[in-house]
Amino acid sequence: MKSWFRTGLASLILPFAFWLAPLPSAVADPDMDAKVRNLVATHLAPAATASGAGGLAVAVYVAGRVHFFDYGYADQAGKQAITPDTLFNLASLRKVFEATLVALGTLRGELSLDDPVSKYVGELHGDYVSRITIGELVTHTSGLLLPTDHPPWPDASFTRDQFFDMLNDWRPQAGEQPGRQRVYSHAGYVLLQLALERRYGHPIHELIESRILKPLGMHSTYLPERGPDNRAVMPWELLQETVQGYSDQGTPIGPRGGQQSYYDFPGTGQMFSSARDLAILVAASLGGKVTDPQLHEALQMTQRETFQVSAKFGQAMAWENVHLGGVDIVDKPAGLNNATAYIGLVPAQRIGIVLLADHGNFPYENARYQVLPALSQ
Repeated sequence: MKSWFRTGLASLILPFAFWLAPLPSAVADPDMDAKVRNLVATHLAPAATASGAGGLAVAVYVAGRVHFFDYGYADQAGKQAITPDTLFNLASLRKVFEATLVALGTLRGELSLDDPVSKYVGELHGDYVSRITIGELVTHTSGLLLPTDHPPWPDASFTRDQFFDMLNDWRPQAGEQPGRQRVYSHAGYVLLQLALERRYGHPIHELIESRILKPLGMHSTYLPERGPDNRAVMPWELLQETVQGYSDQGTPIGPRGGQQSYYDFPGTGQMFSSARDLAILVAASLGGKVTDPQLHEALQMTQRETFQVSAKFGQAMAWENVHLGGVDIVDKPAGLNNATAYIGLVPAQRIGIVLLADHGNFPYENARYQVLPALSQ
């Protein structure tokens, strides 16, 4: 059972803070430490509080050490400082966890990437959707593109039955076929969630917690239900550790712990986590010690490019593959109108970065194109 209340660093009130967390085998490298600080100060700090509200939590994993940097406030009105333990809305970073569930399932012989999703979700009978496979959903190659996937965004939310109706009625544009194109689809991952829940007979939050979070020791990552007020159902003291979300102009959007979804059925809200907890995922994804060998293999499996979009960009299982000359990056950007999240990895050199911002449109590209390549030199 997770502890709902934590003390320590989360109680500090500072406008800016830097922490360094060495792993047991890590050796201090003053030059690298200085390089990390300079890169973060140059490419990330200036945009961290540019809107005048909100802030940013950063974790950089390099040379077996985790560097934490924190800017601004989790709540501007209360002047509550961001720390490595502050809880942020992860937006579509959640997809990385669902992709890991799929990879684990294939390694354990519990499902196949070639399984049609209709094998697990019997309500699907439309000509197109009934041919889509689990593998196509997890790699964004299903071709699905529902109104909930792109602007102009719908004004309404949809029940599970209405979601199935949209899927069964959906028709592709000319020439589109499952597996032949990369089309980023939120709806595809909602459908994947339902398939996983049907396959295992458990809600998605239980699957993620038991199969990924607990084995990795991630004790501050949550996938709560969404209440009638569109707020995460959490104990009050835990809600106080979540950030207030802001627009990119600094306007508060929603309550603290707010969840957004166009789907009105359980499990479709967002996850919450901290920079400290996501640093554990980064270390594990870069080959760090994982007690479950199949989970270790699943984390590697999700990063492998399965669909080449161009010479510089490809798609893996949730992760994206970015090729910048001699640097190959595996990353996942995510965002809402009041949150930005990003994890970037350079597997060949065991370098990684986490960005968590409590406002929309934070320029995560600075990490992808500036910080990670510079750390790789």
